[in-house]
Amino acid sequence: MAWVETIVCSAKKGVDARLRRMLRARQEYKRRQPGCIGAWMGTAAESSAMMLVQSAFQSSEDWKRISQEIQASLDVEDGGIEGLLLGPPLVGIFEIPDDELGQLNFGSNG
Repeated sequence: MAWVETIVCSAKKGVDARLRRMLRARQEYKRRQPGCIGAWMGTAAESSAMMLVQSAFQSSEDWKRISQEIQASLDVEDGGIEGLLLGPPLVGIFEIPDDELGQLNFGSNG
């Protein structure tokens, strides 16, 4: 079973571009790590301040390791994203059968 992390968040007024850049950097970091199946993000059709951030991992251990690496490196370097958020993000972790996730045709990474 793959683990899929889904985050929906909104930026404070005036910092949406900065938050998008920081989230893109984190998604790119994830994509380069072994154990990450894919990572992507998008903005709401009606507001670029609302963002959907999703990542797929081969296992819970891969999700945990990569998340800890981001906290120890990118968050330390740029201060993290929490101060840019309008409020608490909606976060969910879902287990998806590998064959169903494979139907999305992600490239192999790791």
